Amino acid sequence: MNTVTLKHLRYFEALAQNGHFGRAAAASAISQPALSLQIKELETILGAPLVERGSRQIRLTSLGEVFASRVREILRAVDELGDLARAAYSPLLGRLRIGIIPTIAPYLLPSIIKTLNTHYPALDLRPREAVTQKLLQDLKDGKLDTAIMALPSADPSLHDEALFTEEFVLVRPRADAKKPVPNPASLREMRLLLLEEGHCFRDQALSFCKISGALPRDVMEGSALSTLVQMVGAGIGVTLIPEMAVAIETRSAAVSIARLSHPRPTRAIGMIWRKTNPLSDQLTHIGSIIRAARQDIGG
Repeated sequence: MNTVTLKHLRYFEALAQNGHFGRAAAASAISQPALSLQIKELETILGAPLVERGSRQIRLTSLGEVFASRVREILRAVDELGDLARAAYSPLLGRLRIGIIPTIAPYLLPSIIKTLNTHYPALDLRPREAVTQKLLQDLKDGKLDTAIMALPSADPSLHDEALFTEEFVLVRPRADAKKPVPNPASLREMRLLLLEEGHCFRDQALSFCKISGALPRDVMEGSALSTLVQMVGAGIGVTLIPEMAVAIETRSAAVSIARLSHPRPTRAIGMIWRKTNPLSDQLTHIGSIIRAARQDIGG
């Protein structure tokens, strides 16, 4: 064996991503000894080590770092060759890797899956939930075909396809239902509950309240919108949530919902994909299907 194969590259990519032979083997659905053998074989072909082997984890050598970057480019190009062939078929079939941010996934994803399964019965949907920065990186690395998130992506290599716009609403304890709706300045003086760092919705809420730099002392954080709403129901503070989350997140919480004063805070939701993706026409059509699915949940 004296030729580098795609199998070598895919196993090395898994190792570079996981930093551990066991996790890389599990991700690749092979045994750890088999993956180790493939990496060793690749190093022999190249005539230089790609990884530094430790007892608990591995580190890429300087060559390994450069090699990993090129491998990602090669594997992305190979995947796009497959997409080019799929683009010739109508209706769309095969695997579709779709990312979605956590403040959208629980509320829109079920309708998306149901609707796409009806329109494209041969489509193998692979949804993945993650925060914005992770999805953007996976898109650029070719690990996702498209993602649904707040716009704009602000990346010139990606195409933004607008889907819909939705408002944020104020969630406060049920006992406060008849109180005047606070303005952004008043919210800054209240105990505001926010998502943890990494969620774009957190940044949008901070922007509406005109909070920048160090957070006020009474700001508290949670890992999910459901956590924030339950904390509000317990009388701990107030929070903002997207309109699509209201029906699900408030049904079992002692909270009230208030519409904020104009100009009301909103977010634009869209689909994003690489401009080089051969499936662009199909993804545009999927975008139109998702707009219709949005109507099913009261948009």
